[in-house]
Amino acid sequence: MGVKKIPERMCCGCSTMKPKKELIRIVRTAENEVKLDFTGRLNGRGAYICPDKECLAKARKSGRIARSFGCEISDELYKEFEDELQGKIL
Repeated sequence: MGVKKIPERMCCGCSTMKPKKELIRIVRTAENEVKLDFTGRLNGRGAYICPDKECLAKARKSGRIARSFGCEISDELYKEFEDELQGKIL
């Protein structure tokens, strides 16, 4: 029997390929609501980020998350993401 393929995704912050299970998904729903998806099962367009505040800061500075969703992401939303990441990591 062959080796099972592990799906990989690229982090929007550090641009490294990692297994999908190690990353946190950011999703834009059909209602154009952007939020963190820790389960990885919400419907909508997804982007992935490492569970690290530095990667979120890099993605914010480069605008990669906003570019992948085709919409602007407010500073309040980034602050909310930071708080959620901080709570999930600890």
